[in-house]
Amino acid sequence: MSSISIEDLGSLKGGESVVIYGWAQEIKILKNITFIVLRDYSGTCQVTIKGNPELIEKASKLSRESVLKISGTFKKDAISKSAPEVTCSDLTLLNASATPLPVGITDPVEVDFETRFNNRVLDLRKPKNNIIFASKSKILWGIRKLMEEEGFIEVQTPKIVSSATEGGAEVFRVKYHEKDAFLNQSPQLYKEMLISAGIPKVFEVGPAFRAEEHNTNRHLNEFTSIDIEMAFSDDDKAMQMLELSVYQGLTELMDTMGKELEQYGYRIVVPKRPFPRMTYQDGIRILEENGISFNFGDDFSSEQLKIIGSKMDGFYFITGWPEKVRPFYTMQKEDDPSLTKSFDLQYKELEVTSGAQRVHNPEALIKRLKEKGLNPENFEYYISAFRYGMPPHAGWGLGLERLTQIALGIHNIRDVTLFPRDRTRVSP
Repeated sequence: MSSISIEDLGSLKGGESVVIYGWAQEIKILKNITFIVLRDYSGTCQVTIKGNPELIEKASKLSRESVLKISGTFKKDAISKSAPEVTCSDLTLLNASATPLPVGITDPVEVDFETRFNNRVLDLRKPKNNIIFASKSKILWGIRKLMEEEGFIEVQTPKIVSSATEGGAEVFRVKYHEKDAFLNQSPQLYKEMLISAGIPKVFEVGPAFRAEEHNTNRHLNEFTSIDIEMAFSDDDKAMQMLELSVYQGLTELMDTMGKELEQYGYRIVVPKRPFPRMTYQDGIRILEENGISFNFGDDFSSEQLKIIGSKMDGFYFITGWPEKVRPFYTMQKEDDPSLTKSFDLQYKELEVTSGAQRVHNPEALIKRLKEKGLNPENFEYYISAFRYGMPPHAGWGLGLERLTQIALGIHNIRDVTLFPRDRTRVSP
């Protein structure tokens, strides 16, 4: 007899023989009857053992979270408000769980952060935590479908590289045979090279690595980055594509899982388009109106972004950043080289992602590298792609974890990461 999921029990008429698999979430032993709450990936059901002393004795020796095979009869008329019911005729212990459980699945007592993440597989069995990653998958699927519709080609670029994408200290050095190499901060340089190769629109979903010194609720050392690059494009077109990607990702989530997520206290709000835009100078004016002095060319601090974000509702862009705080590949404005054709997408005070139109002239690129204190010789493989006809291009990189964190209203980004990597955690 083939097995059936707990979710699909509801489609039966009642009286059918069934086989179900799952984890023993709760076990209640009484004198002549035993109840087991069995959980699989789709839900829970009540398994009832009655009038079978041998099975009751067998069930009495079970530990919570043990893996079971249950054979029995589905009782249509016994469906309670909480779960369907199966009368058990046979029980097979497939794998016993150790006791006590370091992290309870249904226990009302919360454990500390370290215990949770040291026992992450148990922590993920909690439906409210597990559903986060189904949500993350739906957001990504919505964006992937959009990329396909818009004619983007998905690519995979190296994650071990000879030169740091953006320079600076936020890089992980690795031993690569007899050489030193780096874990890539982003696919930026490679996706630009692919534009030169004649692929007009590329996107990539893959890991990115930042040696972040910060250990906050929004920083990770390894995260999933959704990157795009478009030929014959500028910062305005890149912002439009970013806005549409966020919208489509959250629409997909709302359409497919909105009601289910509400049951766990997650409320999905699909943002209205277009997203508002303000300039970097607009941000400075808001700070000055609130009595905060600010030096042009500095980056906004978290506290300053809270003040700026308090004036906005949901997602918005900050555009026209100073060249001083942007990477070497960012295009400067023709009428004011102190500013760039760049943008940040913000959600209230939280930076979601950044992007820009890129430098496409090789001489200008070399000049920018030198101005940033970088040696052009270390980027020769990249610069050479610009010497044979590089079109104007623009793009962005969007952190999937941060977008999911915002969509579900989750405080700590580690909760939307299966196995987070931060300053102290490299296991499990």
